[in-house]
Amino acid sequence: MAERQGQAAPDAVLTRIGQLVMLHHAGDREEARRRFLGLWAEIGEHGDPLHRCTLAHYLADTQDDPGDELAWDLRALTAAEEAADDRRSAYEASPGVRALYPSLHLGLASDYARLGRPDAARTHLRRARETARGLSDDRYGEGVRAAIRRLEIRLEEDGRSGDRGLPGQRP
Repeated sequence: MAERQGQAAPDAVLTRIGQLVMLHHAGDREEARRRFLGLWAEIGEHGDPLHRCTLAHYLADTQDDPGDELAWDLRALTAAEEAADDRRSAYEASPGVRALYPSLHLGLASDYARLGRPDAARTHLRRARETARGLSDDRYGEGVRAAIRRLEIRLEEDGRSGDRGLPGQRP
C-alpha cells in the first residue's frame, strides 16, 4: 500500500522548472534562460501542455527583448488552452491550472503595453481581471490582483499622457 495513496506523485519536470525559477529569482537570469531553453528542447513543441505552459511562462520572464517575451507568453497561453482542451478532466478541476490564466493574461497585457499596443494590453488585462476572480485569497491570489491593479493604473496614466509604451518590468 502506498503511503501517498490519493495524492499525486511529484512531477519531475515541474520540480525542475521550479528550481530554475529559483535560480532566476536569485539573480542569474542568463543561466536560468540557458537552462530553461535546454529543458524546452527536452520537452519539445509537442510535450505535455502543462509543462510547456509553465516553462514558456517562466521563460518569458528571462527574455531581454519585449517581442521575445511576448512570443514565449503566447506559447504559454496556447499550451494552457491545449491542456484545457485535451485533458479537461485532468486539468480543469485543478486549482493550479485555473490559477495560471490570470498570470498568463497579465503577462501578455504587460508585454503588449511595453510594445506600445495599449488596446491589446487592455484586452488581456480585462481577461486577467476576470479569471483572477477565481483565485483564492492567499498570497498568490493577492499578488496577482495587486499586479493587475498596478498595470491598470499604469495604462490609465499612459492613456492620459498619450505615451503609447510603458517602461519598467512586467508585473
